Amino acid sequence: MSSLRALWAAAGAVLAASLLVGCASLGRPADATPAETIAGRLSVRVEGERGAPDRNVSAAFELAGSAEQGYLDLSTPIGTVLARARWSAHDVLLTTPQGETRYADLQALTRDVLGEALPVAALFDWLRGRPWPGAESQATQAPEQAGFRQLGWVVTLAHFAAGSVTAHRAQAPAVTVRAVVDRP
Repeated sequence: MSSLRALWAAAGAVLAASLLVGCASLGRPADATPAETIAGRLSVRVEGERGAPDRNVSAAFELAGSAEQGYLDLSTPIGTVLARARWSAHDVLLTTPQGETRYADLQALTRDVLGEALPVAALFDWLRGRPWPGAESQATQAPEQAGFRQLGWVVTLAHFAAGSVTAHRAQAPAVTVRAVVDRP
């Protein structure tokens, strides 16, 4: 969907515009369990290939639920929700100020929006500083920073005490996911 790619590619412009025009919030989901919620700041960078520009997304986030059922909100610094993905075992619904789009699963959504599928099921555990139990993992060894390898990604936890998690996949196109999780 080209309007979604344009939204993500111009995230900074959308952010500035939303601050100027007071874009309406999408509202807060009523079915979230606070104990299952992770919030903070998130950035995703997908390196461009063959001269194409990099794709970058940066926003505040709130992730709730599990890989089977939950939601992810991406917001401006003042809390205006720019996009919300809600999912269940049946499908994924992405809601933006431009409308709604359905996807078969979370990988299809991330592939469409970012141009590359992300291991969303694993992110729930990675953001909690642990390997995902659904795949083998290996602890990183010196001189690499503390963390682990899983699913072709290197997850760095060197600054986890401060809430920082970085996941990097070197396979082309290289992808870097950085998160700073708010601590209660």
